Amino acid sequence: MERRQPPKYGRQLLPVLVLAGAALGLWAAWLGWDQRRDVHPDGSTTGPYEAWQVIGLVLSLLAPVYWAASRRYFPGAVLGAPVGLTVAAFYDWSDDASGLFVIGVGLVMLGSLAATTAVSAVIASVQRTGPWTVAAE
Repeated sequence: MERRQPPKYGRQLLPVLVLAGAALGLWAAWLGWDQRRDVHPDGSTTGPYEAWQVIGLVLSLLAPVYWAASRRYFPGAVLGAPVGLTVAAFYDWSDDASGLFVIGVGLVMLGSLAATTAVSAVIASVQRTGPWTVAAE
């Protein structure tokens, strides 16, 4: 009996969904619990996120993006994390009455799309040539 392969779009959609789910979970783990702004003695406010939280989120997302890109699931590597981060940002920031949160969500989408594209391109390039390959002169 011949074993049938799933359609190509199904094999490419699964990594997108996996990375989107990972991004949602990592957003919740790193940023979802911190919702208060910090008020300083001079009256200025910062936050709600600290730099170490955002850095932790970005570094944590490198593993699933590397996983997808190294297995040549480029749509998943490039689109998965931005989809998850965009949905998480929209959900987290949508209670802003001014409506300006949409600009922030758009910036999250564009920035994460640019970053995952660059990281995926670097991974693909390194895998094609090998990290220790010396170019012939």
